[in-house]
Order: sequence, then C-alpha cells, then structure tokens
Amino acid sequence: MNTSSINKIFLICFGLLLWNCSPKTTSETNLPLPILGNRHVQEFEMEGKIVQDTVYHKIADFSFTNQEGKEINNLSVEGKVYVADFFFTSCPTICPIMKTQMLRVYERFKDQPDFLILSHTLDPTHDTPELLKDFAAKIGVEDDKTWHFLTGDQEKIFEIGQTSYMTTAMADQNELGGYLHSGAFILVDQKGHIRGVYDGTKEDQVDRLMNDIPKLIQK
Repeated sequence: MNTSSINKIFLICFGLLLWNCSPKTTSETNLPLPILGNRHVQEFEMEGKIVQDTVYHKIADFSFTNQEGKEINNLSVEGKVYVADFFFTSCPTICPIMKTQMLRVYERFKDQPDFLILSHTLDPTHDTPELLKDFAAKIGVEDDKTWHFLTGDQEKIFEIGQTSYMTTAMADQNELGGYLHSGAFILVDQKGHIRGVYDGTKEDQVDRLMNDIPKLIQK
C-alpha cells in the first residue's frame, strides 16, 4: 500500500471518528456542543503557582480570495460562527447535493451578522474569483456578505482541509473530477474551535447543523 493510499484511509477514518464524536442527540438537548480534535494540557506559572490549562485544536491562520476578489483570512472570521466545506464547481458527484443543502443554511442565517459560510474550492486553477462569482449567482447567492466562495493556493487549501478542518481534501486522478473530498459541513465557533461535523449530503444532518448554529451564536 503506498503512502497516498495510507493517507487517504487515515483521513477518512479520522473524519468518521470526528463524525461519531458529535452526538446525534446534542441538537435535541441542552447539552453544550463538544470541542472536537486533539487537545493537550499546558502548564504555566501564575502568581508563583503552576496552573494547568487545556489547549484545544484550532483552525490555523489562512488567507484566501473570495468571489469578489477580496482577501478572506482568519481575522475575517474572528468572533464569528461559521460553517466550512470543500468542493469544486465542476464536481460531478456530491457537490451539487452539498450546495443545495448549504443553500438551506444560507437562507436560514444570511441576515445573521455573526455568521459566515466558507466554501473552499479544490480546483483554484479553474475556479477563479470570476467563475466563483458566476457560480454563486447561479445558485442564488447575490453577494459576499455571508457566503464566501474561496480560491487560492491549492496546496494551502489541501493543507488547511486536512490538518485544520481534519477532512478529506486532495487531488486524486482516480476519482471523478480528479479530486477526493468528503461531504462534511464543519461548524466552527468564535475562537476557531471545531464544534460539530455534519454530512452535507443528508437533509437530517443539515437540519441538526441548523439547530446547533444558534447555540454558538447566542454565546
């Protein structure tokens, strides 16, 4: 088995692990949403005493370009709740389903000033800002106030997908369209922590996402 195959299996299995770590009953209860990903305990000195603090996995700094040609970076989402996903406009498989479901999220929360959507293209050579703007308009997104369709350096998009959002996002010529990615919708809080992972191809999972978003916005 080659390294590429091992990496694919690891990412897919880890994605499934994250999915299972997000309780299906959370949206039906008053339980707080979990913080997903690796964590470690850090020790530091305060007033002469050793204090321990838990450091949670956090989305790394980034800088991409949206459909209007504007830079969108980690400062753009600071203090906001957002949903991230990965796609490409010529995707012949799950992307159309994902965008139909994400459009439901957009319509529900587009007037909420503390909420954003970040959709990262895996094919930035083809998916220029101009093409992404046309794509957004065709599915009913008229401006970039809430939903940012992002393009940029392909390797950086792959890297942030795999290491920060912990989802599958890579080139693969054996896949239809030439890319391998999951259908995950990843919910991120105001501090850059992942608070939920949802199957963006399933209506009931997206319903759960829409129930969970207000829990973070209200904090």
